[in-house]
This record gives sequence, C-alpha cells and structure tokens, in this order.
Amino acid sequence: MDLEVLLRTCSDPKSKPPFLLEKSMESSLKYINKKFPNIDVRNSTQHLGPVHREKAEIIRFLTNYYQSFVDVMEFRDHVYELLNTIDACQCRFDITVNFDFTRSYLDLIVTYTSVILLLSRIEDRRLLIGMYNCAHEMLHGHGDPSFARLGQMVLEYDHPLKKLTEEFGPHTKAVSGALLSLHYLFVRRNHGAEQWRSAQLLSVISSPPAMINPANSDTMACEYLSMEVMERWIIIGFLLCHGCLNSNSECQKLWKLCLQGSLYITLIRDDVLQVHKVTEDLFSSMKGYGKRVADIKESKEHAIANSGQFHSQRRQFLRMAVKELQAVLSDEPGLLGPKALFAFMALSFIRDEVTWLVRHTENVTKTKTPEDYADSSIAELLFLLEELRALVRKHTKVIQQYHLQYLARFDALLLSDIIQNLSVCPEEESIIMSSFVSTLSSLNPKQVDSGEKFEFSGLRLDWFRLQAYTSVAKAPLHLHENPDLAKVMNLIVFHSRMLDSVEKMLVETSDLSIFCFHLRTFEKMFAVTLEEPTMLRYAIAFPLICAHFVHCTHEMCPEEYPHLKNHGLHHCNSFLEELAKQTSNCVLEICAEQRNLSEQLLPKHCATTISKAKNKKTMKQRQTPRKGEPERDKPGAESHRKNRSIVTNMDKLHLTLTELALTMNHVHSFSVFEHTIFPAEYLSSHLETRLNRAIVWLAGYNASTQEIVRPSELLAGVKAYIGFIQSLAQFVGADASRIIRNALLQQTQPLDSSGDQTITTLYTNWYLESLLRQASSGTILLSPAMQAFVSLPREGEQSFSAEEYSDISEMRALAELLGPYGMKFLSENLMWHVTSQIVELKKLVVENMDVLVQIRSNFSKPGLMASLLPQLMGAENVLKRMTIIGVILSFRAMAQEGLREVFSSHCPFLMGPIECLKEFVTPDTDIKVTLSVFELASAAGVGCDIDPALVAAIANLKAGYNNNIHCLTKAIIQVSAALFTLYNKNIETHLKEFLVVASVSLLQLGQETDKLKTRNRESIFLLMRLVVEESSFLTLDMLESCFPYVLLRNAYREVSRAFHLNRVPASTH
Repeated sequence: MDLEVLLRTCSDPKSKPPFLLEKSMESSLKYINKKFPNIDVRNSTQHLGPVHREKAEIIRFLTNYYQSFVDVMEFRDHVYELLNTIDACQCRFDITVNFDFTRSYLDLIVTYTSVILLLSRIEDRRLLIGMYNCAHEMLHGHGDPSFARLGQMVLEYDHPLKKLTEEFGPHTKAVSGALLSLHYLFVRRNHGAEQWRSAQLLSVISSPPAMINPANSDTMACEYLSMEVMERWIIIGFLLCHGCLNSNSECQKLWKLCLQGSLYITLIRDDVLQVHKVTEDLFSSMKGYGKRVADIKESKEHAIANSGQFHSQRRQFLRMAVKELQAVLSDEPGLLGPKALFAFMALSFIRDEVTWLVRHTENVTKTKTPEDYADSSIAELLFLLEELRALVRKHTKVIQQYHLQYLARFDALLLSDIIQNLSVCPEEESIIMSSFVSTLSSLNPKQVDSGEKFEFSGLRLDWFRLQAYTSVAKAPLHLHENPDLAKVMNLIVFHSRMLDSVEKMLVETSDLSIFCFHLRTFEKMFAVTLEEPTMLRYAIAFPLICAHFVHCTHEMCPEEYPHLKNHGLHHCNSFLEELAKQTSNCVLEICAEQRNLSEQLLPKHCATTISKAKNKKTMKQRQTPRKGEPERDKPGAESHRKNRSIVTNMDKLHLTLTELALTMNHVHSFSVFEHTIFPAEYLSSHLETRLNRAIVWLAGYNASTQEIVRPSELLAGVKAYIGFIQSLAQFVGADASRIIRNALLQQTQPLDSSGDQTITTLYTNWYLESLLRQASSGTILLSPAMQAFVSLPREGEQSFSAEEYSDISEMRALAELLGPYGMKFLSENLMWHVTSQIVELKKLVVENMDVLVQIRSNFSKPGLMASLLPQLMGAENVLKRMTIIGVILSFRAMAQEGLREVFSSHCPFLMGPIECLKEFVTPDTDIKVTLSVFELASAAGVGCDIDPALVAAIANLKAGYNNNIHCLTKAIIQVSAALFTLYNKNIETHLKEFLVVASVSLLQLGQETDKLKTRNRESIFLLMRLVVEESSFLTLDMLESCFPYVLLRNAYREVSRAFHLNRVPASTH
C-alpha cells in the first residue's frame, strides 16, 4: 500500500518532492542518476553542493520514501525465505482441498509480483534512494546500512519480469500445481449466460421440493471466489513459471482460456497489467516460445471479438436471476438460512462483472465496438447488489440461527465420525480436530437470541495450520488422501463465517471500492443512468456504492484516510444533489402544468364562454361561424382520451417522477465514512429553493415595464403548486409541509435564504413605485365607494387598471401571500415614504412658525386672521404633501383590512382575544401599554386609533376627490395622533382645538367676497365632516358645537349639483 501511494505521489508534479523540481538541484540529480548506486559523496562536492546545503531538510522529507523502499527489500527477503521453505517441504496445493493454504500461496506470489512491478514504475526511485543516502552520509559521516543491498535490488528490477521469471524458475512445480487445481473451477465459473440459464443458476424456485434444502458444495469457498482473483493468479503465475506452458498441455489450456477472458487485470487499485502486451513482449524475447506468442495473438483477437458480448450477456442474465432471487428471499427471509450460499454467489458474480466492465471501460480507449464496454443498465445490477447486501444485513439473525444449529447438530457429528474413521491421526492433529468437535458441540441456539457475539477466528486459524501440517510431503496424515475431512472442514469454515463474519463476507464478495480509483468511469455510468428513464429508479445505487470506499483504507496508511474520505463524501453528495435536482425539476414542471390547468379556471377566462352562451341565438341568426376560427377548449378537456396509447407531457412527467421518487425514497439513511446521509434532505433543500424561485417567477415582475401579476392570480398559482407538492409527501419521502412552510415563510421576508428578492419585495416596490406614485400625481384615484383605487382613462395612453390590483379581493390575496411579516415590511416601507413627507412638512412648519403661533392665539379675531392667513407660505405644498400621506395611509388601511380578514379566517381563535384586548385600551391607559397592544392588533390587521407603525416611523425622525384631497383627512388624523402620542400630548384635547380653529377659519370664508379665496368652499366644508368621521376622538356633536350643520347640508347640495352639471366622472365623494 505504501508503495502504491509513493507511485501516485511521484507521478503527480503537485505532490512530487520539491527537491526533484528545483533548478538548483538539476546538476546533482543528473549526477546521482548517472552514478547510482556507486556515488562518491566525499569527492563529489562540486556536483552535490546543493544536496549538502539542504541535507537536513532532505533527510526529514525523504525518510518515509526511503523506508518504503527498505520495506520492499525486507518483504522480498521474507518472500524468498518462505517460498524456499515451501519448496523444501514439497507442499502440495489444491484449491479444492486445502483452500486457505492454496489461496494464501497464490496471493503471496501475486502480491510480491505486483509490488515489484509497482517498484519498477516509480521513475524517480534511483533519485529518491540516492539523494537520501548522500544526505545521510553528509549528515552522519557514513551511508545508510541498507543502501548497498537496496541499490542492487533497484538495478536488478529495472527489467522486473525478466528478473522475476529467473527467481521463480525453481518454484515452477509448486506454482503450476496450485494453478492446475483451479482448472475445473475456472472452467465452470467461466460458463456463458446460456449455460447459466440452462443450469438455472441461482434459482431457488427451479425445484420447489428442494427449496428448503441447504445449498452446499464440496468446495464452498470456491463458489464465491472472485473470477478476477483467479485470472490474476493464472496470468501472473504462468507469466513467472512459463516453462510449464511448453511441457504441460493442461497448463496451456488453462492459460489460453484465461487469456481469452480479459484484456486487463488489476495489480492494485487502478494500476493494471495489459495482459497480452506484457506476456507477448516477454515471450518474444525468449527462444522456443513462438507458438506461445501465436497463442497470445489468437487469444487477444478472441478476447477483443467476443469478451464484450460474453460479459454483456452474463450481466443481462444476472439482472434477471438476481432480481428473482432477491424477490424470493425478501418474501421468505427464512430461506436465507439454507440458501445463504446463493446470496453470496450472486454478490460475487455481480462484483466480478462490474469490475470487469470498469477496468475495461477505463483502459480500452480505441475500439471498433465501444458498445462492448458500456452498459446503460449497469445501475440495475448495482442496485440489486445493494438490495441483496441490505437483505443479508437485515436478516443476519435468521442466518445465524440456522447455521448455529447446522454446526452443532450436523457438522460436529459428521466431523466426529470422520475423525474416528481416519486410518492415521497424529496426536497434534488429533488434538486440533477434537477441539473443533468440542467447540461446535457446545453451541446453543439461545446464544443467538441473547445477542452473543461469536468468534471462530481461532478455529479457522487452527484449520489453516492443520492444512499446512497435512500438505507437506513427509506428513503422517495427508489431507489429499482424506478428501472427506477437507470437504466437511471447508463446510464448517463457511458455516462459522455465517455466525461471526457476515459483514466481512459481504465485503469479500461484493466490495466495489474499485470505483474510488475509477471515478471518471463511475461518473459516466451515473450520467448514462440519468439519461435512461427505465434506470432512474436504480440511481440511488451510486451514492450507496460510495459507502464502499471506506474499504480502500488501510491501517498502515492513515495519511490516505482524509483523501479517500473526501472522494467518498464528495461523490455521494454530487450524486444525491443531481438526483435531487432532477426530481425537483420534474416536480416543478408538473406544478407548472397544474398551474396552467388551474389558470383556466380563473374568473377572467369565463367571460368568453358567458358571452358566447348569451349571444348564441343572435349569432346564429346573423351569420355563420367563421371557418378556421379556433375553438377554445374548456377546462377538463385534457382528461378526455380517445386512445390511451397517446402519451401527454403530463404522463411523461408523472412517469419520470415515479421513477425518481422510488430512488429518492429507497433508503431513509445510510453511512459514508461515519457520516450519516439522508437522501430526503437533499430533495427537501432543492425543492425549497426551486419553490422559492418558482413563486417569484409566477409573480411575473418586469422592472422595465413595471408589470406584475395580480395578487389573486399569483395566489391561485401558488395554491396549485402547493397542492401538488402536498400530494407528493407519501411518495418522495420528503417533508412536504416543512418545504412549503419554509418556502412561504421565506417569501414573507425581503430576501430568501439565497439572497434573492421575494414576492414581498417585488409587490412592495410595485405598489409604491407604480400604483401609489400615480395616485400621488392624480392619475389614479381612491374610490371610497368601491374601496379601491381606480385609474382615470387617458386618451392615447395604455395603463393598468388600478382597481384590479387594489380592490378588496386583491388586498386579501396580497395579505395571504405576504403574511403578517410581509405586510409589516410593506407597512414599514409605506411609513418611510410618509416620514419623508413629514420631514418636508416640518420644514414648512419651521418657516411659518411665528405666523402659526399668532393664528393659534388669535383664531377668534376675524380681522387679525384675515391679515395673518395670507402670510402663510407654501400652503399648496402643505396640502399636496398631506394628500400624499393620506393616499399612502389609505392604501395601508385597505391592506390592513385585507390582512384582518385573512387572519380572522386562518386564526379566529387568536383574533377574538386580540380584539378583546384592544377594547380594554382607553385614553387613560399608559402610552407604552397602549402602543404594545396596538402593535399586536396592527400585526393582525385590526384598525387602531393610533397607528403604531406611524408612531415608530416618526419617532425615528428625531432628527374621492379629483386630486385625492379626500385622503387628506386620514393624513390629518393619523399624523396628528402619532405626533401627539410621541410628545405625550392629550390627543382628544388637541384635536378639539384643531376643530375649533378650522371651524372659525371656515366660517370666516363665508364673509369673503373674493371668488378666488372661496373656490371649492363647499368641498372644504365636507372635508371637515370627513375629518370628524375618520377620528375616533371627535364626534359630530363636537363639530356642530362650533360649525352649524345647515352649512354641511347646503354644501352637500351644492357639490352634488356641480357634479351633475360638469359630469366629471372622476369626482367621487
């Protein structure tokens, strides 16, 4: 493992040791490479000066590199020693008899070969070793003790295969014997899909009477042994011990069969051996191997022509067979006891086919048949593998219960009989086998029920030791002469693993951590799966496979753990993000379709239908319908089908969503490198974000044209979206209520969680900039009778109908969309505009302060008042600004009324107490308490005598008439109440004073003869009455005490007469 990491480090310029890239080191590196391993450090100061200057840093940095090479050398020494010992003992290897012994022997050879090949692939090996030794000698006065042997080893393995074949010449007999024992097994495991189908491989229901019979074999472990492992044994074994290929026809047959199966075999991780090229290059340099070279070329052509289809058909068979197996075992988990072997065989076969496809997809770049190395249905196979793994984990106790009884009640008795019938049984072997019987006989079914942890590793280790004892030439007891003992012990080993090593068995048979080192292929497979509609339901397998990456880690390489962890988590996240994105896209597309259907039911679309129905007879009498005139479909027409085979866009979307929902809802959670992953949370997050964007999109706001959808239409669209998302809750596994709640709540804020504008901001800006701005300029009027703003028609100009955005129903819809928080934001912005007008009014008051003080003191002296009033400056400006304030406050009152109705509908149990609490407030109540209660009431839309929002806005300043003049009354009352509250004045007292002053001023108008001064006098009289009606602090009795009612009656008559004479449509009163 260290060597593989070293290879990766040195092959990447970013991670390569910095000394190898420095220009100042170039001459030293060339000298070391040229003289290696005979480097004269003491007499080469000219060449090694840079090394001398940085010797301490070089030692510190390269120590781990150097020690890795030393480890390889020591490993080689141990391998030599062990192989020689095995040869001296004349050990006999047979995979069907001494499985563990044979497997370990072949694994040792392959591992050793892989290490040497990896060593030869490290291009900078001479530089790393030589530079370290130079720095060591400069620092300590002598070279490293291991350098001489290490340097010699590196030179010997410049041509690794040539050297390895020389080393393994003496071991040919043992290696070829072990490989030949694979022949029957390899041929059987190399059957094609048709042979598998004929044998009904993996089928539990092919023979109903035998369904509960235990699935046994004379070679249990061989049944789920990896094909890739066997190929690696055979290819590398015969590559090193090639002499037997010319002398033994059986070896030759096995070798050729193996060459026809794969173009590449794995050395470690993503490092592969190009089988035919490497073998051909080696054999071409040897005499007498011409026929073998021809065999290699023939096998390569066969592999290129047939292996792709061969494995494709096997994958297709496995999809059907494993699906059937998984369905049967899910329905009857009790069968996992007798048929556990089938589950592990299925996992192993899937793993073999997937790894074959991965390593060939990654490495076969130029081919005439690229379809041989691609599989659009690979997701289904991965999914079945994960399903079978989950099934085994779920029913582990069933497997344990069955095999515990098997071990105690059958295996122990059978083993005891076999031991007693042995013709020869040495004492040591007898003790070991007797311990097996006693261990198995002591098992009790209650151990499973109590959750006791089983541990049979000692028994299996003793069996491994016994295999070694009985496989040497001079052993008194030969295992190959007692095959029954081997069979029952191999069976016992499998059964014991079903008790204590189920998870390890799952890793051994179905680990796909190879994807961690073939990430590009992994990503391509996922992308292909998303393009295949029928495979979408299996796409969850890809994030689940990321959990396998943890098996790539090794305790001897802790520095790799963070890197591998990042790979696993990153790809798991990216896969789930993409799946959630696809699902949310599909959901939102269906929502958009539902919204289109909902829009057809809006009241505005029924006008045409009503008109046609009303004029039906008249139209028939007058003229025939025009030809080619399109007939508008009625809502619901989309549900009528003449032919069910016709697939609509909605059908396709629902089908896609069904597939995606299956994959997103397949597992509640799973773990990847100690992180618990919840797929539904990814979907919830995406749906929430997309729903936010969709709601803003539905508003249809156009900044350039100042167009926006009516609140009622947006509300209908939002309800269509929400209705569909709510119906998804049981299918996609996401918390639909939380998604909707979070999205709608975010829309009540100025910005959503992504920092984007919400409908609260859009509608607030639009009402302020479009509707209220035009109302302030007089192009839009407030109609108290309609309780809405109405647009004045203008010739040659097209404008929106203000009443369509400001009537009662629209205000209710706006309140329902924005909610209390959004309406509060709207109020705050309205109040900001009010306060900006009050700032200007304050300036006018300051300018006219002296005159105003005199008017207040002398309002009862007509002569003096006549001279004081003309001195007031900016009177028109005051009226204009107060009118603007009135327009804004009138709109706010309408919006608050909409909020009150919505709040009463949604929360009647809250509205009652709030209104009741408001009734307890009197003029004598403490002002802080009053404002707190009014603020609560205002948040619910309840009207208040004092507007808390206006009070707060003014506090922060501490620094239907034709011209909307009727809005002035609301401005007078609301602003005065807010100001008097702010400065702790008695509101009623000061408003009475205002009423007296205003009344006196108006009565004085009656004595004026100047027509300019008496213009609109009657309208101003009526405005006084509106002031009284608007205020809860003034009454008509107070008005009549200072202003005769007869004047109001005459004013009503005069204003009405003038209206009918002038026929001004906009003067609504």
